[in-house]
Amino acid sequence: MHDPIATGRRAATRAVAIQAAAAVLVALVALVAAGPRQGLSAALGGIAMLAGNALAVAVALGGGIQPAGAAFARLLLGTLGKWVVALAVIVVALGPLGLPPLPLLAGLAAGMLAYLLALMNERRQR
Repeated sequence: MHDPIATGRRAATRAVAIQAAAAVLVALVALVAAGPRQGLSAALGGIAMLAGNALAVAVALGGGIQPAGAAFARLLLGTLGKWVVALAVIVVALGPLGLPPLPLLAGLAAGMLAYLLALMNERRQR
């Protein structure tokens, strides 16, 4: 039996795992190249996108098969949740923690790019 929701959930979960690996790699590069504060900043950038995308996957694909309006609402709510989580982590990292912004943005960009490339690769393999 073909279950498109389960297939999408597996693809998105694999993409989040690949995103986590990319975030760790960027954080390690920043740690070795520039020091612990930059490594922590890059790690938080990657974690921001990782947590946001994990939330978006859970919200958008967690309800099973639903009418189109409800599915679209879940997709929008998941995307909104992703960016709220990402922005909250960025605000905390730059504000109270006072971490450097460039490694934070590098971790954020690496996480976002890895997620998108993983999803594109998954689509190409089908």
